[in-house]
Amino acid sequence: MAFDKMELRDIEVWDGNFAAAQALRQCQIDVVAAYPITPSTPIVEGYAKFLADGYIEGEFVMVESEHAAMSGCIGAAAAGGRVATATSSQGLALMSETLYQASGMRLPIVLNLVNRALASPLNVNGDHSDMYMVRDSGWIQFDAFSPQEAYDLNLIAFRVAEDHDVRLPAIVNQDGFMTSHTAQGVSPLSDDAAYGFVGEFKPMNDMLDFEHPVTHGVQTEEDWHFEHKARQHNDLMTKVSPKIEEVFAEFEKLSGRKYNQVECYDMDDADVAVFCLGTSVETAREVAREMRTKGIKAGVVGLRVIRPFPFFEVAEALKGVKAAAILDRSSPNGAAGAMFNEVSAVLYSTGAKVLLSGYIYGLGGRDLTKAHLVELFNELQRNADAGKVTTQLQQFIGVRGPKLAYL
Repeated sequence: MAFDKMELRDIEVWDGNFAAAQALRQCQIDVVAAYPITPSTPIVEGYAKFLADGYIEGEFVMVESEHAAMSGCIGAAAAGGRVATATSSQGLALMSETLYQASGMRLPIVLNLVNRALASPLNVNGDHSDMYMVRDSGWIQFDAFSPQEAYDLNLIAFRVAEDHDVRLPAIVNQDGFMTSHTAQGVSPLSDDAAYGFVGEFKPMNDMLDFEHPVTHGVQTEEDWHFEHKARQHNDLMTKVSPKIEEVFAEFEKLSGRKYNQVECYDMDDADVAVFCLGTSVETAREVAREMRTKGIKAGVVGLRVIRPFPFFEVAEALKGVKAAAILDRSSPNGAAGAMFNEVSAVLYSTGAKVLLSGYIYGLGGRDLTKAHLVELFNELQRNADAGKVTTQLQQFIGVRGPKLAYL
């Protein structure tokens, strides 16, 4: 390979965007087709600069929209390339039609989704509206809580998505601005170690293999569409979780960093717990430790893999907890929060006796403070002591004006 290597320090100071861009460089992406949108733009800008500076042998395709960006990625992946892009919010909404094409065609594209609120009103800051919007699009979904994890999970995503038993696209989520633009210490792998972990790309059913012609983008009506979707769900997605566990274990051996589909913190003896995603996990962990000094056995559960949803791992994480709060960083618009519904289904189906309440928080970049979480843990303890939910079933944390509750 005729590209330059980059010498990296043991600890670099990177934000989440630059960490993701470095991972794309080390994976030697063949094609990035992209359209810039805040707060994900620096990821594809970083790839473009690395390409211009001679660190990558690839192509950067600047297109006219996010729909065109994923369309370009689909064409490049179908032609047999290692492909990636990045977007946020409104860009993902415009791109969403093509996501179903990518998953249905089994193209292992990696999309860095820097989570941001959806308009209207227009807002460029982070919440999980875009993450939730495409949760059933057939893509594997990971969630990074920090810049380190944004880097690591990109390497892991390529390794999982490109496995020939899987061959499904993957999204790596990170919180807009709070991860994407916040610099922290990141311990990268060397270029050789990172590329060795991901491995050389091995095409499968690529349309430029003229010795083995294939058809892409076929049409099926009622005769075969159902079977295709059923097999995509049952035959492919069921293979993803074991593959993720395998790749997590290999990455731990290489880096010393351990990942789980469901991350549990201080949960061995927890009476009360907060279940959340993204940067909120770190804040909740700090408050949980403080609550333990006050006699409340508090724990935190962070969801690392959003799809395929780790049903039984979630059940195991919350086993024995008396009261738990599910935090949703997306407006439910007339329902319980999406994650609240999914966790409720787990607990109902497995017979777990957990007092469950839902909290909507952080919309449009609103801070989730330690004071909010102290109050929340105290409410959970009151629920546990009373043996019932003593508050509204669903509340809004940190909203200005009168206290709001939908359920």
